[in-house]
This record gives sequence, structure tokens and C-alpha cells, in this order.
Amino acid sequence: MKEKQIIRFEYLPDAIYKEVWEHQTKKHKALIDNKLANRDLEPGTYPQEQVLLLVEHLPVFTLGRSGSAANLLLSEDELRSKGIDYYPINRGGDITYHGPGQLVGYPILDLELFKRDVHWFVRQLEEVIIRTLLEYGLSGSRIEGYTGVWILDNPKFPATHPDAGKKRKICAIGVHLSRWVSLHGWAFNINTELNYFEYIVPCGIVDPDKSVTSLEQELGRKVDMAEVRTKIIHHFAEVFECVLQASN
Repeated sequence: MKEKQIIRFEYLPDAIYKEVWEHQTKKHKALIDNKLANRDLEPGTYPQEQVLLLVEHLPVFTLGRSGSAANLLLSEDELRSKGIDYYPINRGGDITYHGPGQLVGYPILDLELFKRDVHWFVRQLEEVIIRTLLEYGLSGSRIEGYTGVWILDNPKFPATHPDAGKKRKICAIGVHLSRWVSLHGWAFNINTELNYFEYIVPCGIVDPDKSVTSLEQELGRKVDMAEVRTKIIHHFAEVFECVLQASN
């Protein structure tokens, strides 16, 4: 039987994006440097300190390398007045929002220890969220041609709501790989203030039949963030067939 990978996880609340970005890239670089130092060895024959960062950011917009700055609908002055940071970064995808009430996951993994397939990796991240949503009685879906997790059918969603009948994105996903080491990850809307998405074209998607949602909006109640973190950790370990351990 293949030995399970041990992944350390860290929880970072009220996090400033720049600080988390620096922390994330430091962990990412350490994995790559270790791979290069052991290039003559088979993957799995030397230790790799992989990590899952679970983060609640202070308000920030991030723009992926394939995105358009035109999808940010605020000026620099307006960003400052609203206390929102903005960073163009090197993940895939377009523009998205991170902020309080949203659980962002940054899995920094050596995919040579799992599977060297970026599409498989994204589908696995989606699966973690889909399994978590099932615990709340919601059916998360994939849409062909789009990454992330969507709510297509929720019988309890108010029929009078402007987004009723639309495909509602509850989790955005954007990743970057270097030497098969992953960077960035997912943004899962739990108790997120959705009005922030009105200041951008979310993920560059302008289809009138698509919108953004949150677990709170779908359930009609606030959700305990610690409870969601626990479920995410469980399903991540299950989906990636690994062992998650809290960092000391």
C-alpha cells in the first residue's frame, strides 16, 4: 500500500494578502529548492514539507495572469476609500475577491507525490468543496468550460431572489504550478459579503445567467466558520488520500 503523504495545515485569520502571499511563496520555493537539491532521487524517497494554508483575508481583489484589469470596476482612489487592496498575481483565471467570511485554501503540494496532472488537481479541489457542501444539504456542481463549484439547484433558494434560476458560483479556483509544485487554490464563499463582487466582473464572467453566491445565502443563515474548516480538512484528507496535521 502506498504511504500517505503528511500535509501540515495552518489557519491564518484576518490576514493581509501581501503577508500571506510572501508566506505562501516562501513555502513554495522551499519545496522547489528541495526538489532541485534531490533531483537525482526518485520523488517520495526524500521528505517534502507540504502545507495547506486556510486563510480568511482582509478585503482584497486579485487578478490572475490571464485576466483583464478592465474587470476591476473601481479606481485606485475608490479602492483606497473602501479599504480594499488589489494585487495582480501569477495564478490562472481572472479577477476575484477575498475577504472576511470567505475560506481561502492554498494547498502547496508537490504533485509528483500525487499525480502530475493539473486538470486532475483542479477537479480534486472542486471535489473537496462538493463533498463539504453535501454536508449542508447542497449539491455542488461543475460546469463544462468553467473552473470552480456552482449551485445549479437548491429547492430552498427564494424564488423571488434576483439570482433564482441562475448558475451561482460558490467557490472560485485558480492555481499555478512550477516544477509540479502548486500555488494558490480556492476561495469558498461562506458568510462572504457578496456586495464586494459588484465592484468587479467576477472571474471575467459576464453571462447574465451566472452569478455569485455564498453558503449563508443558500442556507438562509450564518454558518460557523470553524465548523466549515473542520469539514474541509476532513474532506481534503479524504480526497487527496493524505494525512493532515496541524502545524506546531
